[in-house]
Amino acid sequence: MSENEAHGLKRSLTATQLILLGVGSTIGAGIYVMTGTAAAEYAGPSVLISFVVAALACLFTAFSYGELSSTLPVSGSAYSYAYISMGEKVAWLVGWLLLLEYGISCAAVAAGLSGYASSLLEVFGIHIPEALTQATLQPVPGSEGTAISGGWRLDLIGLTAVFLVTALLVRGIEESARVNTIIVFLKVGVLGLFVAFGIQAIHPANWHPFIPANQGGFHYGVKGIFRAASVIFFAYVGFEAVSTASAEAKNPTRDVPVGIIGSLLICTIVYMIVAAVLLGIVPYRELDVPDPLAIAVKAMNTPWLAIFINVGATIGLCSVLMGLMYAQSRVLLTMSRDGLIPPLFSKVHTRFRTPWLGTIVLGLVVALMTATLPIDIISDLVSIGTAAAFGIVCFTVIWQRNTRPDIQRPFSVPLGGFRIRGFWIGVSPLLGIIFCLFMTIPLVSDMIHAVASGNPVPLLLLTGYVALGVMTYVFYGRRNSTMAQ
Repeated sequence: MSENEAHGLKRSLTATQLILLGVGSTIGAGIYVMTGTAAAEYAGPSVLISFVVAALACLFTAFSYGELSSTLPVSGSAYSYAYISMGEKVAWLVGWLLLLEYGISCAAVAAGLSGYASSLLEVFGIHIPEALTQATLQPVPGSEGTAISGGWRLDLIGLTAVFLVTALLVRGIEESARVNTIIVFLKVGVLGLFVAFGIQAIHPANWHPFIPANQGGFHYGVKGIFRAASVIFFAYVGFEAVSTASAEAKNPTRDVPVGIIGSLLICTIVYMIVAAVLLGIVPYRELDVPDPLAIAVKAMNTPWLAIFINVGATIGLCSVLMGLMYAQSRVLLTMSRDGLIPPLFSKVHTRFRTPWLGTIVLGLVVALMTATLPIDIISDLVSIGTAAAFGIVCFTVIWQRNTRPDIQRPFSVPLGGFRIRGFWIGVSPLLGIIFCLFMTIPLVSDMIHAVASGNPVPLLLLTGYVALGVMTYVFYGRRNSTMAQ
C-alpha cells in the first residue's frame, strides 16, 4: 500500500507548482528584512558574497535532498530520509531540529509580515497601537539583545495572519498551491519593479569599500562575510519545504529534485540582484531597519512605489508563512504516523484530505509564539537547527551509498566521490557538511559571547528545547514507536 493510499493524501502537485512552492517559501523575510541587517551589522556591500556562501551551503545540501527525494519519495523531508537510512533515534533528532527550524521561522516571518502590514495600514490612515504590533519582550535599543525591555504586547496582525494561513492549509493543498502561485508572481513582480526603478537611483560610491575593514569580532571584513552568511542562511530554508511535498507530487522521483534545485537557483539570483540595487541606493550603515526596501524607496522619492513594496512584502510574507507551516505540518504528520508523537497529527480530513487537526494545533502554537515570542533574541537558533539538520541530510547520502549501494537512484549527487578504506565519501555531500559548519561557527561564537556578556537567554532556550525533545522521546516516542512495536 502506498503512503497516499494509507494516509489519504492526494497527488496533485506538478514540477512547476513545486518550484513555485519553493520560491514562495523562500523569497520573503530574507530579502525584505534580513538583507539590511546583514549588510549594516556585518558585511557591508560584501553581503553579496555572503549570499553566494549561504547559497553554496544550500546548493550542496539541495543536491543531497534531490538524491534522497528521488530515491525515497515520501513525505517528512529529512526526518523520513534519516528514519529509513539510519534509524529512529537519528530520525527523532532530525525531526526535532526541523520543528525548531520551522516553528521559529514561522513566528519570525509572521513578525516581519506584521511590520510591513502596519506600515501599509499607516499609508491609508489606519493606526495600529504599538501594544498590538510587537511581541511581548523586545531588546533594549542599542543593547545588541543583551538587555530586555518589559511591557505586555501582543502582535495582533501576525496572530491574524497565522490563523488565515492555517484555515487555508486545512482547506486543501490544491487551493493553497493556486493561491501561492498568484502570490509568487505578485511579489516577484514587485521586486522586479523595485529593481527596474532602483537601477536609475544607484550611486556606485555606496558599493565602496566593497569589503569594509574589520572593526573587531564579526563586524565587517572576511569574518563579517561569514557572519552575514549565517544570518542570510535562514532566508534560504524555504526550498526544503519542497521535499516535504513528495507524497503529494504527481511524479516525485523527477519533480521533487527539479523543484528543490530550481527554486534555490531562482531565489539566489533574485536575492543578489535586489541586494545589489538596494546597497547601491542606500549606504549600508543606514539599512539596520526592519523595512530596508521601504527606506530605499523613500530615498528614491517614489511614494507610489512604496505602496507596492509594502503590499508585495505583506502578501509575499504570507506565502512564506504558508510554505513553512505546510512543511511543518507534513513533518508532524510523518512523525505521528511513526508513533513518535500523538496520532492527532496524522488524522486526515475525509473531504479535504489534509492533516487538519494537526494543522490547527500547529496554527495555534505558531500564533501564540508570534504574539509573544522575543524573536530578536532567538532568531540565530533557527540557523543553528537548520545547519545541523542540513548536515545530517548530507551525511545520510554518504551513509546510504555505503549501506545500500545497489538501490535505484533517479537523481544522483554531482561531482562524484572517493573511497577511504572502502568507505565512499561524496564530494557534494562533504562540501555541504563543511559549509554547514561554516554557518554554525559564527552563531555559536556569538552565543558564547552573549553568555559572557550576561545574556544566557539564547543558550537556555536551546538547551531547554533539547531537554524537552529528549523527554518527549523517552517518555512517549520510544514507548509508542511503530518501529519498536
